[in-house]
Parts: sequence; structure tokens; C-alpha cells
Amino acid sequence: MRLRGLLLFLAAVLTAQASDLSALWAERTKSVAAVEFVVETDIDRRPTTAYGTVIDDEGTIVLPSAAINPRFGLDQYKDFKAYAAGDSVSVPAHYLGQDAVSGWHFVRVDEPLRSKLVPISNFYAAKDVEPSIGADVWGIALRGKDEDFMPYLLSGRVALLQSLPQRTAIAQTEIAGPGLPVFNRAGEFVGVALSSFGQSFLEFSRTERAGEPVMLVNIEESSAFQVAAEARPYFLRVPKNIYGRPLAWLGAYGLQPLDAEVARFMKLDQQSAAVVSEVLENSPAEKAGLKPRDVIVALDGRALPRFRPQSGVVGYVERAIAAHQPGDVLPITVLRDGQRVEIKATLVDEPKLMREAERHYFDRFGFTVRELVFGDAVVRHETFAGATGVIANFVKPNSPAAIAGLRPDDWIKEIDGEPAKDFADAVKRLTAIDHSTERAEFVLLVSRGGETAVLRIKLK
Repeated sequence: MRLRGLLLFLAAVLTAQASDLSALWAERTKSVAAVEFVVETDIDRRPTTAYGTVIDDEGTIVLPSAAINPRFGLDQYKDFKAYAAGDSVSVPAHYLGQDAVSGWHFVRVDEPLRSKLVPISNFYAAKDVEPSIGADVWGIALRGKDEDFMPYLLSGRVALLQSLPQRTAIAQTEIAGPGLPVFNRAGEFVGVALSSFGQSFLEFSRTERAGEPVMLVNIEESSAFQVAAEARPYFLRVPKNIYGRPLAWLGAYGLQPLDAEVARFMKLDQQSAAVVSEVLENSPAEKAGLKPRDVIVALDGRALPRFRPQSGVVGYVERAIAAHQPGDVLPITVLRDGQRVEIKATLVDEPKLMREAERHYFDRFGFTVRELVFGDAVVRHETFAGATGVIANFVKPNSPAAIAGLRPDDWIKEIDGEPAKDFADAVKRLTAIDHSTERAEFVLLVSRGGETAVLRIKLK
């Protein structure tokens, strides 16, 4: 009799919990949305879908950083529209930009859809409390467009808490779609799901009997989420323009975490530190006196936190700089030759980025030229001041350019034996060749991997 009573009690508890979750589910699925847009490449239109969390009554949706590929210009992203979860009817939306600190993209939907959405702030706890190990959490994921973006439930228990550098919880199983919210048993917002981590497996086959290592990533569901206290402040960072400017810039390039053994030798084992690989030309870092191999141990007068894994310190430093504004004075403490050195750098607006660069596609040749920007010189270890030429941003397969050997990211320095002064000059000269029906070929001098090559592009 006692056993029967206990079973009835447990059944009643489970039924009550399921009923409570059902009631919570109906409201919280209104805090997510699907965003559809088209990427106009040089040769086609690519429909793309991303899922995000609604953050305010104005219909603002936050999308994961991976939703927008920086290789394309922002003017190539068109026809934004949004769907409520479980709805087949779309409403126009507008891209607002990317936040430099979080990396998130912001989109705002038009009025008709706003009344169907509920901001995630409606489900904030009175006080953000980090979920504990073993805590039950659940979240929302969305099916595809062919299923009307139907929401479905995922749940699990927190298995690990880490700073990566953002405070991140990792559950035993997938608990939400990337970019979508996670809740506790009471339905309070506890975080937003990140892109899923890769998992390593061994694949066995007739040819690989010993097993071939493979890494698989679930792109639709994730077991990791950024905790609410970490995420909430960045929901407020709605960009002022589509480029996210102003963007604070220091100009310390190739930061690396300080090796653990070296850190112990330098008595830095209770904190993390970042080693500067390169100081960029004419940057605030160079003007302030920062030098290669300096070890950054503090920013804004605060010692860098201790991260495990050590690599978390690089993201921490980059985000700390991005959280500033151009014109801010950033105090930096470094160790140099065993001595502690205090530096003050006045940050400036970051040089033009690849996503802001001008582009032009030549269909007859089969390639796109892109404006040379500061970052192009940096990755090639070249000086930007006085640099000329353009970048081959895209090369169409089997086109005259591809047959001649042109590859994406080649640095085009000369056209028909004459230097390409800048983007405008290169476009003008290539346009003249394009319009000439007499030309059988033209020649490009390109730089690739530090070596130059002459490519003869045949037009007939």
C-alpha cells in the first residue's frame, strides 16, 4: 500500500511539472523568431535562415555572430524578413548591424509581427543567479521553413561551468538552438545558447580499420549557453549603424596566451596574461610605446583574470578593448624584460574592414576585385602606407580568370604591366579591357604567399 501511495505521489508530481512546463512553453516560444534573408553573391542568390532571440518591444532580434559571413559586403545581404515560431507568414525586417563586443547581429522586424512577439526581458529573474552543477535547464529550438519553424523542446542538466572568456555553462545534452534562450524550471531566463562545440569520433570503414578521427558539429542544437548575467548587458548594445561603428582600435596584433610554465616562472600563475606578437604601423599601440613580446598583465588598472584554458585571455583582452570608444585612454600594464611598464594608449576608430570595402565583379573575366584594406596588409605582413593594388575577392570556377590560375585572396598589383594604383584605378582599367572587343588577352601580376606570378587571362 505504501509503495502504491508513493508511486501515485510521484506520478502526481511529474504530471504537475509537465503541466507547468506546458504553460511556460506557450509564452516563451514567443520570445524567439526565424530571420530569413538573401545573400547576393557575384553569380547567384543564396537564401539563408538564422534563428534569434527577441530582446525588446520594438521587435529587435539578436542573431549569433555566425549568421553573417564577413567575407561578403553588407550591401550583398538583402530582403530580410522574419517569422514567429510556428508561423508561415513573414514580415519585412531590417538589418541594424553587429556589436563589436559580443559579435551578435541585430535585426528589427516591422510592426505587424511585433504584437506576436514577447521580449525575453519578460522572463528575467529578479536577480541573475548562475545555474549550479546539476541544475535542470531547458530551451527552445526551431525546425526548418518547410515545417513552419515549429518550436520544439530540449532539456538537460548543467555539467560544467567555465569562463571561455564569457561565463559559459555546458549541459550533458543539447538544450537549445544556437542563439535561442535557455530557462530554468521556473521559466526564468538563464542564458542564450552558443554555437555548438565539435565532438570527436572515430570513423571505421573497410579502408580505415584502425579508425579515422572525425569531428562532428550539430549546427541546429547546442549544449553550451552563455549565462544570463553575461548575456543581458550585450542585449542593450544595439548598433548605431550597420557597420557597428565607432569601433575602438588598439593595433596590437596576434595576441597569444602566455605559456603556463613561463607564467609560473614569471610568478603569474594566479592570473592569465597575453603576449603581443606584433604592433601595427601608426596604431595607438605603436604611438603609446607598446612593443612586440610585451606581456599584457592588466587593463584599465585591473589584473587579467585567470582562464582555463589559457586561450580565453585573448578573447577577454579583445572584448575589453572593443567595449571602449575611440578617444578613450586605455591604461595597459605590461611586463618587459622583467620590468613592469605602465602604458596609456589613446584608442582610435578602427581602419576600414573587409566587409566595408568596395567591390566590382567582371562577368566576362569571372572575378571580383575588392578594395585593399588595412587588414589585407596585416595578414600579409606588409606595410599599408603607400600600398597599391586590389584583392581578388572571388573567382568563378572554369572562368577565364580561374583557367589562368587566379585564386581568391590574390593581391593584384599590376594590370598589363602597369601598377594598379588603387581600387578606382583598377576598376577603370579592367572596365576598359572588358569593353574592348579586340582584346584577346590581358596580363595580371599577382602576389600570393609572398611570391609573385604573372597570369595571362585569355578572352578568346
